[in-house]
Amino acid sequence: MLLKDKVCVIVGAASLRSIGYATAELFAEHGAKVVVVDVMMNEQVLDEIKSSINNKVIGPLSVHGVPCDVSKPEDCEALVQQVLALHGTIDCLVNSAGIVRSQPILDITESDLDLMFDINLKGAFFLCQSVLKVFKEKKSGSIVNVASLAAQRGGGLVGSSHYAASKGGMLSLTKSIAREFGALGIRANAICPAMIETPMLDGLSEERLRGIVDAIPLKRTGTTREMAGACLFLASELSGFVTGATIDVNGGTHMH
Repeated sequence: MLLKDKVCVIVGAASLRSIGYATAELFAEHGAKVVVVDVMMNEQVLDEIKSSINNKVIGPLSVHGVPCDVSKPEDCEALVQQVLALHGTIDCLVNSAGIVRSQPILDITESDLDLMFDINLKGAFFLCQSVLKVFKEKKSGSIVNVASLAAQRGGGLVGSSHYAASKGGMLSLTKSIAREFGALGIRANAICPAMIETPMLDGLSEERLRGIVDAIPLKRTGTTREMAGACLFLASELSGFVTGATIDVNGGTHMH
């Protein structure tokens, strides 16, 4: 087990079709004490998550749920305090909370921009800031930020300019954390997925999706389980000498 007894906070995990949920499931398989977080988290959502994980993971599980609006720094601080009250420490943060919109740049209003940046970029910043206080004291910890191919190529598939900018900011934030906290044994890395089978693809027509898939070297969309595998690598000691990196999980869509 790669994460035996490690306390892992996974943000953006309410949907069973999400990258966050798939990561929680895989981490539980590897022995982690999982805390699933989402603005939509409640007892019903948590019960669904626990039931789904129980159907796939053999052995004792430690899965807790905490609601959090990541756009509010006080909520992020409260989240960390709740996890510390539960487990006494935090070993890993996987930040996969986010929203996506497709809009022409000239149609994007200030409120559209604020919403995108509040959740995708400021939310990531506040979460990292709160967790880093714990990591700094213990001189260890791993952050995995889920960004997007849009950050590397300027949108163009699902999200548009404000989405791409928010995810691009996440990449820069990740590198900044890696540089500032590396001497303390704290690692920060990012993942850039593309065309993963999540609700983000639901708005695409069959024709549009088929055209995109035809341009992917692997000729298919990716699974949330494959994304979770990348998160597991970055959260575990398998990547002990990896920090400030951006891992592409895109089927070869973007090679650079």
